[in-house]
Formats: sequence, structure tokens, C-alpha cells
Amino acid sequence: MADPKQQPHAFSRLAEELIGDLRGVAYDVPARQVKRPTKTLTELVEDILNKYQVGRDAPEHTIRAQWPSIVGPANANYSHPVQIDARGQLLVLVSHSVVKNELFHHRATILERIQALPACAGVKKLHFRAG
Repeated sequence: MADPKQQPHAFSRLAEELIGDLRGVAYDVPARQVKRPTKTLTELVEDILNKYQVGRDAPEHTIRAQWPSIVGPANANYSHPVQIDARGQLLVLVSHSVVKNELFHHRATILERIQALPACAGVKKLHFRAG
């Protein structure tokens, strides 16, 4: 008996067109279509849960919880860590340019404290935005 996880043989595009011509069936797959292997529903759901951090603590949550101890209570009242982008850059919104300047001068120390937090080693750079 065949293994149920074994996928059928994948023919080349030219072979698929020849077989379709032989059988008299039009080969109507667009020329630029990319066929990807089929995934199970559990694999797809797990990928989405990991991608969007559903039900898991994201590094942003840890940083927000520890923000007053990272930058100090005075600066924490006027700043807010928002998100980490794909390049590992943490965006921090700051309400005053004076606080932005203060955080900018201490960015190396702040970055070390953030990277010491669990699951936050991926933060590579800080970006401060006043607004």
C-alpha cells in the first residue's frame, strides 16, 4: 500500500502540455503561475499563529512592560515603544524633542538593556520619532 504522505510525481510544464494535447484536454494553467506544494491546515494555522504572535508573548510586549526600568520613569512617561520591524529596528514614539535627544544620547545603553530581555535579542537598532 502506498504511503499517504507521498506526493504524486510532478511533471515538467512541457510534459503536462504534451499529455494534455494527447488526451485532447486544454492546458489552461497561466504561464507565470507558480505551483507550491500543498500544506495541511494545521501547518497553515501554525504558520499564521507564529507570524502574527497570536497567543504568544511578542518581544514588543516584554519591552513595553519593562520600559520604565529600561529608560527610567521620567523618560518612560514621555516615550512609548511601538513595534519591531523585519530589520530588527525598534520604533519608539517620543512626545518631546528634548526627551528624544536624551534617549538618543543613551541609545547604546538602552539597546543593551533591551537585548538582555528574554526573546528581545533580535532588536538591532532604535529609531526615535518625535510627534
